[in-house]
Amino acid sequence: MTTDALTASGVPVDLPTQADARPAGPGVATIGLALASAAAFGMSGSLATALLRSGWSPAAAVTARIGLAALVLAGPTVWSLRGRWHLLRRKALAILVYGLTGVAGCQLAYFNAVQHLSVGVALMLEYLSPVLLVLGFWAWTRRRPATHTIAGTLVCIGGLALVLDVFGGARLSVVGVLWGLGAAACSAAYFVIAGRADDDLPPLALAGVGMAVGAVALCLLGVAGVLPMHATTADTTFAGQHVPFWLPLVALAVISTAFAYFTGVIAARGLGRTIASFVALAEVLFSVVFAWLLLGQLPLAIQLLGGLLIVGGVVLVRLGELRSL
Repeated sequence: MTTDALTASGVPVDLPTQADARPAGPGVATIGLALASAAAFGMSGSLATALLRSGWSPAAAVTARIGLAALVLAGPTVWSLRGRWHLLRRKALAILVYGLTGVAGCQLAYFNAVQHLSVGVALMLEYLSPVLLVLGFWAWTRRRPATHTIAGTLVCIGGLALVLDVFGGARLSVVGVLWGLGAAACSAAYFVIAGRADDDLPPLALAGVGMAVGAVALCLLGVAGVLPMHATTADTTFAGQHVPFWLPLVALAVISTAFAYFTGVIAARGLGRTIASFVALAEVLFSVVFAWLLLGQLPLAIQLLGGLLIVGGVVLVRLGELRSL
């Protein structure tokens, strides 16, 4: 399929061109939405842990999470598309790719990675997506990124290594590494599609319909026996309290999925795919904070140092983008 054909079908193939060109100073509100999205995503680990401890399988928790989020976004999605239903047909392929990669694929690849790797290493690999975007830009344009961008990439990788404590007894597996890189590729695809500022498809529609696509895909994989589906209605423990199973499940679906994806799409369009993907690294920091507050897992001093490195890396990447404008 030619580039023109892909573009006409709705797939954003112009990775290195205009989508990252943003005004020199994105609005505070846009940055706030990006951080709010990262915080919402960061809460998902603590919420999911409550379900997993009560007997839910990871695949069942993810499928329920995405399915409920699709229902939550159904009404707003219909409202955002009023009078513009033709956009679904014109952007069908882009929505399909978004749902299968950024929603279902990323989750599936990550949970397969953690079967072979420690959680820290699996997360480290998944959050290489900003690096993949920088390298993809480099390969596509044959133009070397700004020195600040390269430096920021390296600093972010170092910060992630410290935050996730990947050197603390991590175990490696070739199969697990390949799954982790698959999760990174799916995450990068999410930012490529979500970050198109010139896309006339409403963010609500992309998030809502993409969520439905991801939920259907996961359900089909479950029916086919590819993903083990185990769930229970037994009470669980969350934040030191016994609560009904639906409480963390609803919070997972509404806050950490529907809200997180919707605000993430808006932020990606406002910041550009590259800088948005780096700001999303704050999810790791929020995950550490929520694990501390809700699960009693205290962060280490080295993790706090890693957080400072991530922030510094994001600043360097942003400086690199400003210098390239």
